[in-house]
Formats: sequence, structure tokens, C-alpha cells
Amino acid sequence: MKNNASKLKGFQKKYLRGLAHKAKPVVFIGQKGITEGLNRSIDDALTAHELIKIRYIDFKEKEKKTEIAETIEKTHDCEMAGMIGHTAIFYRRHPDEEKRKIVVPTR
Repeated sequence: MKNNASKLKGFQKKYLRGLAHKAKPVVFIGQKGITEGLNRSIDDALTAHELIKIRYIDFKEKEKKTEIAETIEKTHDCEMAGMIGHTAIFYRRHPDEEKRKIVVPTR
């Protein structure tokens, strides 16, 4: 990740999953998979919220969901904090320090 010097550690991912628990999914991935419009939506959502939930509607196989999640991580310079069922949680720290909403614990 360019924004964070290192990958998220287990306890940091757990913290982020806790924050995301009550949040509703903001992006939905349908049968077309990753499209240009979907990429715009993901990027806008990460910039606005830092922590987002993405819901898989038409992908039920874990391998396919993992493959899509890896593509999202690479494309949007974000990191998956977890996947529960058909919902994945992604985090990308806001590049502007003053606009950051989430402080990830370091210990």
C-alpha cells in the first residue's frame, strides 16, 4: 500500500471490521463484475469514507470473490480488512491528513 508504509496487521483489521459492523454496503458488484463505472464508485466511496463495505450479488464462489477483492486492492491501493459471507470490507487511508476520519491503532 502506498498510503500506509506497511500492510494492516491482524489487530488493525479486527478494529476496522468492528468499525464497519454497523455500516451498510455502499457498492454492489453484480454479474458484470468489475467495470469502469464500478471502479469509479469504489474510488469515490473510499475517498469519501475510507472504510467501505462492498456486497457481492452474483458471485457466490469464494475463489471468485477473493479474485475480485485482490483486483480491487491493486486497482484502488486499498486493503481488505475482511470478508464475511458476500460482503467485503476495504480500507484506504485518506491522502489528506485533515480529512482523515479513521485513526487505525498502532498497538
